[in-house]
Amino acid sequence: MFTVTVRDRIMVAHSLAGEEFGPAQRLHGATYVVEAAFRGKSLDPSGVLVDIAKATSELRAVLADLDFQNLDELPAFTGRNRTTEAVAEVIGDELAARVGEGVLGNGVTSVAVTLRESDVAWVTYEAPRVLTEP
Repeated sequence: MFTVTVRDRIMVAHSLAGEEFGPAQRLHGATYVVEAAFRGKSLDPSGVLVDIAKATSELRAVLADLDFQNLDELPAFTGRNRTTEAVAEVIGDELAARVGEGVLGNGVTSVAVTLRESDVAWVTYEAPRVLTEP
């Protein structure tokens, strides 16, 4: 199994619903380091699972819709708490959809997204559907 991982970052504003979140219930900012891991068993004829430049570009395209935005106002988060887990899911599902469309080649069988809030806390989300090889 091969894993190709690319990294970027986003800066967002959001609030969290629920007393358990204390002061984070108020609008506040977060900077996430975002890692996208593309996994698969098969390499293409060039000997790569996914082109790193293309993976970086696709990750940036997905993140562009979130970067410098108030997540509380975005349709992707309507009716749900804007937790790190939810943000990772939105990013992961969009990347998985792009893989499913063949945008990143045909050898990728799964996508996992890690959002790092700090050097000591992070969340990883793996898209639930396994993408099939050709």
